[in-house]
Amino acid sequence: MSSTHKLYAYLHEEILPLESAYLHVSDLSIQRGYGIFDFFKTLNGQPLFLEEYLNRFYASALLMGLQVPLSEEELTATLTQLIQMNGLIDSGVKMILTGGYSANGYDPGPPNLIILQQPLTMPSEAQLATGIKVITHDYVRELAAAKTINYTVGIRLIQQIKAKGADDVLYHQNGVVSEFPRSNFFLVKEDGTLVTPAREILHGVTRKNVLELARKKYKVEEGTITLEDIAQAKEAFMTSTTKRILPIVEVDGKSVGNGKPGTVSLDLLQDLIALEEAQIRAL
Repeated sequence: MSSTHKLYAYLHEEILPLESAYLHVSDLSIQRGYGIFDFFKTLNGQPLFLEEYLNRFYASALLMGLQVPLSEEELTATLTQLIQMNGLIDSGVKMILTGGYSANGYDPGPPNLIILQQPLTMPSEAQLATGIKVITHDYVRELAAAKTINYTVGIRLIQQIKAKGADDVLYHQNGVVSEFPRSNFFLVKEDGTLVTPAREILHGVTRKNVLELARKKYKVEEGTITLEDIAQAKEAFMTSTTKRILPIVEVDGKSVGNGKPGTVSLDLLQDLIALEEAQIRAL
C-alpha cells in the first residue's frame, strides 16, 4: 500500500479520516479495558463469511451487556461503504464496541462503535513450509465465548515467547488445552483423528469452516485435549482469520510428530483456500 493511500474509519455515526478518529479518555475501553470486537478479512475487495462474523459480534455484545448501536442491516451497509472508500483489495476489518463514555470510570455509557480497516498480513511461505514453534501457559480466558478486547495475558507473555524462540503461546489449565490468544488449536492423533478443544474457547469462524471441511474426509472430534495428547500427536496446527491454517512443529521445545508440517494440515489448508475462493466467486 502506498504511504499516501488515505484510509478512513467509522466512529460516532460517521466515516472520517483515520487520523481524525479519537475516543475521549472517559471511555471504558481506556479506563477499564471493557469492550468487544470482531475481525474479518476481505479478499479482492470482498468480505469473507461476513454473516458468521456479524453473528459472533452481536453475540459477544450480548454476553457483555453492550448494545450495538446499528442493526445488522445498517452495520452491513456501513461496512460496505467503508470498504469501498478505503479501496483496499486484501484487508482486515476490525469492529470494536466499547463500554462507552463513563461519568465515574466504572458504569458503562452508550457504547461507541469503531470500524477500522488495514492492509492484510498473511503467513509467509517460509512459515507454512517450516511451521511455527509455541510455548504453553496455564491460563483460561474469562468469558471465553465472548471476543473481548482483554488480551492482557497474551501481550504480557510476548517477551517470554520471543525469549524462548517461539511464535505464540497456547493456553491450558491444569494440562487441559484451550486456545491461543488469537487462534484456535487442532491436533491430529496417530490414528489420523482430528481433534479440537470444545470448552473454554472462542468459537472461531475459521475453526468452524475447518471442521466442516475436515468432516468430509477425516474422523473429527470436538472434546478434551491435554498436554500429554500433544506429546503423542502426529500433527498440530492453529486456525484463525489471518493465519488460515498454520502448522505447529514444536511445543515447549519438543517436536510435534516428525517436527515438520503434516499432510493433514497442508491438505486442509488447500481446502480452506478453495472454500474462500468459491465464496468470492459467489459474491
